[in-house]
Amino acid sequence: MAETLSFPIDPAGQHTAEVVYERVGGGEPLVLLHGIGHHLQVWDPVVGILAAERDVIAVDLPGFGRSPGLPAGVTYDLAGVVPVLRALFETLGLERPHVAGNSLGGLIALQLGHEKLVRSVTALAPAGFWTEAERRYAFGMLLGIRHGALRLPDGAVTRLARSAVGRAALTSTIYARPGRRSPDAVVAETRALREATGFEATLAAGRTAGLFTHDLPDLPVTVAWGTKDRILLHRQGVRAKRVIPGARLVRLPGCGHVPMNDDPALVARVILDTSRPGASRRAAEAGAAGRVGR
Repeated sequence: MAETLSFPIDPAGQHTAEVVYERVGGGEPLVLLHGIGHHLQVWDPVVGILAAERDVIAVDLPGFGRSPGLPAGVTYDLAGVVPVLRALFETLGLERPHVAGNSLGGLIALQLGHEKLVRSVTALAPAGFWTEAERRYAFGMLLGIRHGALRLPDGAVTRLARSAVGRAALTSTIYARPGRRSPDAVVAETRALREATGFEATLAAGRTAGLFTHDLPDLPVTVAWGTKDRILLHRQGVRAKRVIPGARLVRLPGCGHVPMNDDPALVARVILDTSRPGASRRAAEAGAAGRVGR
């Protein structure tokens, strides 16, 4: 069941954020962060598997899903969003949780790792490793999806979602296997994209932000990329590996930009492997032996 939490995000209490989250399972804490325009329900295909071993906290990022936008004066770039998550962790009593993120959420997860706020990072097709041409292409695709969601009336979305062909028309840009997504889920995520108050500000922040350039030594990191990603092309994973040499780079065969729907068992295994003891050492050994997926 979703819960809403309101908390201060700066020591003086000048700004307060409100975040919606769902929590299930037991074990070491694992925070899940979605991509731009999405909501926490995108993790539903893997939550049950993860919750068997982890205390799973799936979050609606500010300005997305059911979380309201950031307060005035707080920006949607990493400098604005990461302190919100730091404060959220403190409010929930999470001391350096594991974190997994997709796309925008993957970039945020890596930044949380850089700031030593988490104990492991799984980044699924993270933003921030593109060329300028690739960034323009990706942003054009995202804007196209957003404009389509804004133009389609609810009735049309509901009718399209009833068939596999219709679900493909609505979601094939992000899923390689859109027919696996339920009609209700497709309707809900189309509505979430339409109502994402933080979408434009987040995209604008991405246009001016630099690439992610931080190595994350001594931290278990996995960067995983779907081989059928149509938004952030999987060759960007090789660049991520160059920036973070100790990371494990994993191919997700047959998966699109949002792989949790396309192969839940594989994605859950990748996340759990990263968060298990000894993951940092195993990744380093795999890289040295040339066994890291490319």
